[in-house]
Amino acid sequence: MSLETSKTEFIEAGGIRFAFRRLGEATGTPLVLLQHFTGNMDSWDPAVVNGLAEARPVIVFDNAGVGSSSGATPDSVERMAADAEIFLRALDISSVDLLGFSLGGMVAQILASNGSGLVRQLIVAGAAPRGGEEHLLSVVRDAFARGAADVRLPLFFTPSDASQRAGREFVARTTVRSKDRDPESGESVSGTQAKAIIAWCAQKNESPRMLRAIDQPTLIVHGSDDTMFPSINAYNTFKAMKDAQLILYPDSGHGALFQYPDLFVAHCRTFLDARATAAAPRSCGSQTSAARP
Repeated sequence: MSLETSKTEFIEAGGIRFAFRRLGEATGTPLVLLQHFTGNMDSWDPAVVNGLAEARPVIVFDNAGVGSSSGATPDSVERMAADAEIFLRALDISSVDLLGFSLGGMVAQILASNGSGLVRQLIVAGAAPRGGEEHLLSVVRDAFARGAADVRLPLFFTPSDASQRAGREFVARTTVRSKDRDPESGESVSGTQAKAIIAWCAQKNESPRMLRAIDQPTLIVHGSDDTMFPSINAYNTFKAMKDAQLILYPDSGHGALFQYPDLFVAHCRTFLDARATAAAPRSCGSQTSAARP
């Protein structure tokens, strides 16, 4: 099963009918993907999702009011995180690894720091910490003004030939699925999500406290030339956290993980596998040991 062919399922919880898709292994700790500003399940790069699903269960879903899910899109990151936890609890999942991209990375930070014990490991890509630097509206306006064949080309990728070529390949991959696609987001999603992001980044004194509350091992991935959430966000997040690793991809914008899908998958798999091995209990008499990365 792949992202392009997986069946859309639904589960009702908290007055919301959540749409989701499951890929990969049937057992093991699932990797749950949290999506970017206005994104839905079909906005994910199949090269990334399918690559991750080769080694573990992967779940993609539409949060409240997005894509094929019902309900209203919240205007706060905190409420989005609460809705995401409602969804995960409805699936009777006791432990997850999270991959949050952009807005999803902000949601992931709350889920990891709220003390629920739900999150085991964390991957944050292209996000900002609470109180971080953002240029969301200006970057989005500039991207639409360029009149590109697909707005994601100027929005997610740098102007270089190599980055734009990778962008066109990404766009082609995301359009392969022709049946049972999510509906595109409208103003009811973009307006409220923009308000949530701007409010999140306006809380200038909150970042260190939240980040220090995250005990889980964390991989931070960012584009070197991200104009929406500049890479200083990734560095500041890395410096404030207790157990984080940081990777910056060269000549890449907000969609760095889609520009380098194979490399990103390899980095994620190495991180998740190494940390899971290190955390696993060892039986008496075992001769193996796990070095801390």
